[in-house]
Amino acid sequence: MTDPGTEAGTPGEAIASPPTAFGSGLVALDVIVSGIRGKPPALLAGGTCGNVLTILSYLGWRTFPLARLNGDRASVRLQADLRRWKVRLDFAHLDPPGSTAMVVQRIHRDGDGLPFHTFSWNCPSCSARLPWYRPVHKAAARAVASQMGESNVFFFDRVSRGTLLLAEESARRGAIVVFEPSGFGDIGLFREALRLSHILKYSRDRMGQLDEVGPIQGPLLEIETLGRWGLCYRTRLGHSTDQDWIRVDAYTTGRFKDAAGAGDWCTAGLLHKVGKCGIKGLQDLSSDHLADAISFGQALAVWNCAFEGARGGMYQVSQEMFHSQIACILSGKKWEAGEETLFQEVGEEPVSPICPACPPSP
Repeated sequence: MTDPGTEAGTPGEAIASPPTAFGSGLVALDVIVSGIRGKPPALLAGGTCGNVLTILSYLGWRTFPLARLNGDRASVRLQADLRRWKVRLDFAHLDPPGSTAMVVQRIHRDGDGLPFHTFSWNCPSCSARLPWYRPVHKAAARAVASQMGESNVFFFDRVSRGTLLLAEESARRGAIVVFEPSGFGDIGLFREALRLSHILKYSRDRMGQLDEVGPIQGPLLEIETLGRWGLCYRTRLGHSTDQDWIRVDAYTTGRFKDAAGAGDWCTAGLLHKVGKCGIKGLQDLSSDHLADAISFGQALAVWNCAFEGARGGMYQVSQEMFHSQIACILSGKKWEAGEETLFQEVGEEPVSPICPACPPSP
């Protein structure tokens, strides 16, 4: 396989060592209930932060999630999947340990036979409420900050005092701080997160009332995703001052199976293109290179929609085929997702041994 660091970087740029990303936020075990009748659920690493870091690792980065995983059964399954994709777990067991967050994704079909998904936080076996996200404590964040060294990107999707401490320290060391909120939470911390962020990306569906928190002045790049209609962005990069929104349509796919995770692929693709040289590289980015990076992220997003699950394609095709299919999407050529399965053990197993409320299997 061609080194992704040199394959998809800025033209003429040679990357001597893999870029590094740290991330704090939702790292969860996804329970994917397929739309195929009788197919067992797939238990895979997920969550916004978990997906973005795993995809970046797939693209050749060194990635470190900051989490409070313990030794419960869900944590064991989650960590096994992260290790498969070479995600580093050096800072995934911070104190105090917490139960592993779990999310159930069900894939359905509407009256026209088109797939759509829903999320649930109840066990599909016993209906008990599943464990949820626990933020990194401030004391643990201070300890991590003294050990994490330099990085190119710091990503977070939820705000807490500990996470903001890490974001501020990462920015001080030259990293791009990327904030992808799923909700507001503490408004005071949220405003502070906006001030610290260099890139802000959010979904119109989830954050339609973002203007209510006040003017957004911190980020150098602001991206609003519009689902199947693409995205729009505005930037202060390249000495731009007009802050006009630029609309970019989504790519089309011949086979649509599931939109879950498309935004995570878009984020990872964008960061793969603009994040390798940290904040200095982002500040020097031209408008053309920014447009190319956003197109690359959108190509990854539409590719992912041809597979079930937030990262289903990673288990279905080789990396060589992945790069070939992305090239086809970018060039407007027809492409087929195919049915190749490299990994027979894609995490399909009963849910009951994983849910902490379910009785253990005999």
